[in-house]
Amino acid sequence: MITRKLFSLKLSMTLFLSAASVASTPLLAQDLGIEVGAQAPAVTVQSLDGKQVDLGNYIGKTPMLIEFWATWCPNCKELMPTLLAAEKKFGKQVKFVALAVAINQSPERVRRWLVANPMPHETFYDLDGKAAGAFDAPATSYVVVLDKSGRVVYTGLGGKQNLEAALKKAL
Repeated sequence: MITRKLFSLKLSMTLFLSAASVASTPLLAQDLGIEVGAQAPAVTVQSLDGKQVDLGNYIGKTPMLIEFWATWCPNCKELMPTLLAAEKKFGKQVKFVALAVAINQSPERVRRWLVANPMPHETFYDLDGKAAGAFDAPATSYVVVLDKSGRVVYTGLGGKQNLEAALKKAL
């Protein structure tokens, strides 16, 4: 019993120290997630009223910015002014989409948040995590930028990203 507890404690400490070292190491935009140059997957998500939405209807037709997002995410909140400024500048050329992850939030919670904080872009709900899995999203505040052909030209994570430079790659 004591051996099992010691093993569990050692495993917990190892995982904690590994996570701390990753958290303290600045990651480059391309260190995580779907590979740059990959063709974006067409996945189905939900509108906030529960209807199925095929992202394949957008991918490959126009440049896109997709953010994996949550109402509770501090990095998403930090990124929001940059995202809104980029959308204001590039919104006529680029399709902006937010994908609300289904962790600690519901479509109702997302709707309430959007009523209090209206956004100019469409927000969908990744009910079963298929979009997050298909794009290999490592966390919220994860951004993927696609060019007109549907190829990934940028991925980034966190509250500080140069979205303008990323979007210029897509145009």
